[in-house]
Amino acid sequence: MEIRSIEQKDYEEVRQLIWQAFSRSEHGYGNEAELVEKLRTDCSYVEGLEVVATEGVRIVGYGLLSEVNIINDKASYKGLVLAPLAVLPSWQGKKVGQHLLKELEKRAIRKEFSYISILGHPQYYSRFGYVPAEKYKVKAPFDVPAEAFMIRPLQPEALRNVSGCIKYAQAFEA
Repeated sequence: MEIRSIEQKDYEEVRQLIWQAFSRSEHGYGNEAELVEKLRTDCSYVEGLEVVATEGVRIVGYGLLSEVNIINDKASYKGLVLAPLAVLPSWQGKKVGQHLLKELEKRAIRKEFSYISILGHPQYYSRFGYVPAEKYKVKAPFDVPAEAFMIRPLQPEALRNVSGCIKYAQAFEA
């Protein structure tokens, strides 16, 4: 399996992969492919933080990080959100998601981002160092189960003295 940056020729295959992955998930398909299309044209899009996992010529997994901010009445702290991470159903359980996440984290560190936030399954993401965001006094801008809204600092002390509410890109609002 190889992980590489996405290319425009991959867009339709990725769209289908996202639909397949989420339509069979616990919460069902929630327009994640449309969100990706909007994020690609949003100012929160960061070149190099959209990747695919391939096996031969087939794309088996996909991940995207885009910029977010933790905002309070005194400051704004730039970081990233993982949305979405998707793996073909026939490839789930084969560590594709883990490899995508680790590659995205490495790229985020190289680009000097300080944290990644995730809304996802706590049992899965906690294995990779993600903890409930409330531990750092970081809140979601909408009602979600506290255990599913997670964050991981990418450098030691990156979230020290940081608190506030995550502000997502406008693409998330529609």
